[in-house]
Amino acid sequence: MSVMTQSIVEVLPTSQARSLLSSTVMRFRKEGISATPLLFGSHRKPEGVVLPFELFERLLPEIDNILLAELVRERINDGSTSKPLEQLVTELGFSLSEFE
Repeated sequence: MSVMTQSIVEVLPTSQARSLLSSTVMRFRKEGISATPLLFGSHRKPEGVVLPFELFERLLPEIDNILLAELVRERINDGSTSKPLEQLVTELGFSLSEFE
């Protein structure tokens, strides 16, 4: 279990999280990337998170990878028939030699 996971223990109601935004930003300024995120949601079910921007920037490449992987999984499992690359390239009006 990571240090971050160990320190996240409470999901706040949305109204309480809203009232803590200013103090959370001050805490982020003080603690930086290692500051514990603010988790919130209805009935204490995690639905959103506020985290230090520096951490968000570092996570962006991984977020992109996760979203891309999900899209690939959806397209693989969508039930449509696939086409060979050569056929697709030709249908789009290109030649494979243009991509070499």
